[in-house]
Amino acid sequence: MRFLENGENVVFLGPPGVGKTHLASALGLVAAQHRFSTYYVNCHQLIEQLKKAHFENRLPDKLRILAKYRMLIIDEIGYLPMDIQGANLFFQLIARRYEKTSTVFTSNKTFSQWNEVFADVTIASAILDRVLHHCTVINIKGESYRLKERKEFMRQKQQIVNTLFQQGSI
Repeated sequence: MRFLENGENVVFLGPPGVGKTHLASALGLVAAQHRFSTYYVNCHQLIEQLKKAHFENRLPDKLRILAKYRMLIIDEIGYLPMDIQGANLFFQLIARRYEKTSTVFTSNKTFSQWNEVFADVTIASAILDRVLHHCTVINIKGESYRLKERKEFMRQKQQIVNTLFQQGSI
């Protein structure tokens, strides 16, 4: 948990189903067990919360609350498109937390694709600059665990069907 003491970030990158959310959640669980305030949020839900707070003139309060968590886990960056307002609000949060608290990110997009995620090259660059300055990046490669499980299930099912036909039971 030294990265929390140092206000450093962690980014899990990789295709869907390789365990990014699982690892980020596990880090959050360990942090909470060590009595660090921890908050998990899906990126799309976070943007919606920030937009609502902005609309209701509560954005400074919302940013202050989110900035206080020693570990903020932002899951699934890039799975859903973000408009320019969302990108601006996201930047405000990241800038507020920069070098003070740790943020854990998960994304299926490479950093070069974050320009598309945040709808603006300048905002994406500013976000990446702050995220990566004090950061550990873990790039996960491999096949989706969900697809592996499904393939195994289908293989077993096919074996059962083949066995039944071979025995003449059907």
